[in-house]
Amino acid sequence: MYTLREYLQNVVGLPKEEVPSDEFYCSEADIALTHMANRMQDSLAAYSYTLVLEGWLSIAYAGREITLLPGDLYVYSPGLSVRILDGSVNYKAICLIADERVTLESPAVWNMIRTAYYPVVELGQPVVHLTPPQAAHFTKRMQEVKYYLGREHRFLAECLRTLHTLFLLDLRHTMEGNIGLHSCSERTSEIFTGFLRLLPRHFVAHHDISFYASLLNITPTHLSRVVRQVTGRTVVEYINQMLLMEAIWLLQTTDLHIAAIAERLHFADSSSFSRFFYRLKGDLPKTFREKKKF
Repeated sequence: MYTLREYLQNVVGLPKEEVPSDEFYCSEADIALTHMANRMQDSLAAYSYTLVLEGWLSIAYAGREITLLPGDLYVYSPGLSVRILDGSVNYKAICLIADERVTLESPAVWNMIRTAYYPVVELGQPVVHLTPPQAAHFTKRMQEVKYYLGREHRFLAECLRTLHTLFLLDLRHTMEGNIGLHSCSERTSEIFTGFLRLLPRHFVAHHDISFYASLLNITPTHLSRVVRQVTGRTVVEYINQMLLMEAIWLLQTTDLHIAAIAERLHFADSSSFSRFFYRLKGDLPKTFREKKKF
């Protein structure tokens, strides 16, 4: 999968000196820049928060089409299949991107999970509709991140992490006021966040629920129940999405044979990998790779 730095340099095309942080990035976006997001094809290991300022944007998300309008804050979680469909010529937005690891380590995320069955890391509805004052506030928060990214600062990493935490806490506060949320226990949030932390480190070698459950000292049934309770998704869906992201990245950025990719991702053989890829992506790996050459 692309790290944030790799994505900014290899996909967006930013020079190395214009990427001051491995953990955060913030910029304004127009329709041309936004369409570049399709090039990463679900293979970016980061969360992004996009606030529409002008115009409109249409996206395909989880099998349905969503139109984003001014004041809409759209949250992208790694592993979810999202594609930019269309947008107005005057579309303008501000986007904050945060590395997956630093997001999951944030105390604000733990608080978010304890507050809602639909936490920031896995929104059932990925769009928060903001009032004009709320939109102005979140725009200011993002611009503060952009300001620090453009400055030399002895404590740059600490400043950015603090601003990110403030952003997430503000998002939690806004979600509590805008939509009905349900509380979950501290133990439930601990299990769910623990699973999210284990998954990026082990999904390549371990595709089975029992492995993650054993590391968390719970039964596979309990882990399945917790993940579904918090997000409405299954553990298998999470594992499969991570495998798909890694497969897409390997197909786009390496010349490895399909059989070698299947072996690297611990599939039994290339046929089982191809069936997996076709089921989730609608293309065979070879066909997908050839399409991306053009």
